[in-house]
Amino acid sequence: MGSAGPLAWPPAGEIAAAVRAGRLSAVDVVGDALARIARADRSLCAFAEVWEERARAGAREVDARAAAGERLPLAGVPIGVKGRHGLRAAGPLIAAGCVPVGATAVPGPGTPWQTWGLGAHGRTVNPWRADRTPGGSSAGSAAAVAAGLVPLATGSDGAGSVRIPAAWCGVTGLKTTNRRPPPRQGTASPSGDRTGLAAPGVLAHHVADAEAYWQILAPTSWPVRSPTPLPPVAVFSADLGFADPDPEPLALARAAAGRLAEAGVVRLLPSCGAPLRLADPAPAWLALRTPGSDLRAAERVRDVNDRLLADLFTRADLLLTPTTPNAAHGHEGPGDRYSTALTWAFNLSGHPAISIPAGVGADGCPVGLQMVAAHGGETTLLAVARAAQAQTPPGPGPPTSTLPIPGDPMSVPPMPIPPIAGARDPARPGPGPGPARTHGPAPPTDSP
Repeated sequence: MGSAGPLAWPPAGEIAAAVRAGRLSAVDVVGDALARIARADRSLCAFAEVWEERARAGAREVDARAAAGERLPLAGVPIGVKGRHGLRAAGPLIAAGCVPVGATAVPGPGTPWQTWGLGAHGRTVNPWRADRTPGGSSAGSAAAVAAGLVPLATGSDGAGSVRIPAAWCGVTGLKTTNRRPPPRQGTASPSGDRTGLAAPGVLAHHVADAEAYWQILAPTSWPVRSPTPLPPVAVFSADLGFADPDPEPLALARAAAGRLAEAGVVRLLPSCGAPLRLADPAPAWLALRTPGSDLRAAERVRDVNDRLLADLFTRADLLLTPTTPNAAHGHEGPGDRYSTALTWAFNLSGHPAISIPAGVGADGCPVGLQMVAAHGGETTLLAVARAAQAQTPPGPGPPTSTLPIPGDPMSVPPMPIPPIAGARDPARPGPGPGPARTHGPAPPTDSP
């Protein structure tokens, strides 16, 4: 289900085009984002730090570069950066014209589960229900995007840290292909994670913004698959052979997959024959993250699942599942369940995956539909997600309990983009369909 709340941003490409053409200034766009944060973040707590002076200076630099004729693909687009140490990973986005406005909230100390965030003003709340967590560990990034504080925000995903908060906040979350090193070598991946489980990612309302992120961040040193012609062949799995999803998230996800098939976005194979039965990745994931563990059993699980997934992707282009087995839990924690049950298998295998909105549960919180592709298949995932979003009429955004109130003179209105003479107004559909609702205690460190 798409959302278009009172703080909806235009697509990043439209913002950048207006800045390059001089119809908007990066200073004004970044000022708008800072005003939104100032207005809403004391209740939302999506940011651990706000870099106001640095952001305004960065915006002035972008305006100068654009005035000098530099064609910056993301000129003046304000972004949130996951955590206080996320600027280095955001370097290519900054070079493309993005302006970081602050560090988004990540979990603090004190819990073994990572599906929460700690902002400068307290624990991060879910924009849809303040008594629920936004998920994690990219908690602030998801909440900031869902609440319209920034158009997009960076994340990292070591077990579901992009996809879980994307699902629970009703936005799109892309985990890219892992470039994992063999564990016995002990070398770090580009994410800094020596296990190879973590991968960079992005959270965005508009799928086009996630595509823009991938166009900037796609590596040139390893194979990237050409997009599969639409509609791709898809297989739906309720549980991957080992998970135990709650009925509502599963029903919402299954219904979302069905809507994609009815709209011709995917060709869903009938559920006949032997279902996919992966080995439960939990023991292997935990062993890889525990210093001194015997990794031989972990590698056996990885090898089994790698073979099963390789076989699956010879007959299908996409694997569809609920993003989480449960709905967003309260701030007291997930209980004895792993919200990562349906996501961390693909950190172990390295496959790219995306969560798109699937619908809203009876509790008023969104859930997600996860789509997984073969290694290097980000372009296929994004093409399908964009087609799904185009088929879904925008729905209401998060309630205004934690956001500026419509009609309040202190509220920040949606940013208008001055039209280009003679250009048609582009459609701005909301995110695609999907479901799912199960979340238990996340592993000790979901992602770095």
